[in-house]
Amino acid sequence: MRGRDKGLGGEPFDLVTDADTAAETVIIDTIRAVFPDHAVRAEESGERGAAALDYTWLVDPLDGTVNYAHQLPFAAVSIALVKGTEPMAAAVLNPFSGEFFSAAAGRGARLNGEPVRVSSAGRVAESLLATGFPYDRSRPGPLMGRLERCIRAARGVRRFGSAALDLCFVACGRFSGYWEQGLKPWDTAAGLLIVQEAGGRVTDFSGHPFGIGGDEILASNSLIHEEMLALLEAEAF
Repeated sequence: MRGRDKGLGGEPFDLVTDADTAAETVIIDTIRAVFPDHAVRAEESGERGAAALDYTWLVDPLDGTVNYAHQLPFAAVSIALVKGTEPMAAAVLNPFSGEFFSAAAGRGARLNGEPVRVSSAGRVAESLLATGFPYDRSRPGPLMGRLERCIRAARGVRRFGSAALDLCFVACGRFSGYWEQGLKPWDTAAGLLIVQEAGGRVTDFSGHPFGIGGDEILASNSLIHEEMLALLEAEAF
């Protein structure tokens, strides 16, 4: 298992393995063979082609690369089809567990073909939450402040290292809320649709609708969303 560090000379650490590049090549070649007029935007190789009818595929071939590099079986392939800025279809696969999450706009979310829904927790105190840490941790103040407030308020907070799977776990009710910042469109596009189709709510930390490419994401079961927003409010720090 070979890998390289994209951060050089003091830049933020970002690992890439052979699995990232190999998987991305297979995925892009498959998409281009079936949808030659669609654009593809992938984590490692950037954007390819101009999109017909404004369709773009957002591809993360291995979300959770650091986990994979350390033989932790919590990583995923994440693929979303976006029209304009709206996700239309999504797929997230954990190849280690065999769990396959999917969604299509207006058709609900599924895990291995079975419908899923967000949790019924009505308070943060009843909730298991998840978060992630950005590669650039040079200014950890607000990050640690938000984490402390959520740890104090929630039943527990987990940090597993794959944004796509964290979002899917909100969708199927394992987590009631998840927040992170500094993510890229291919990290969140598939999970965004899966959460929404499972009955959840996704915004930034100010409560504005989350847009693909946004810097902040808060996903919840909807019931605890306002309470989560108060915990994440930047002015509190």
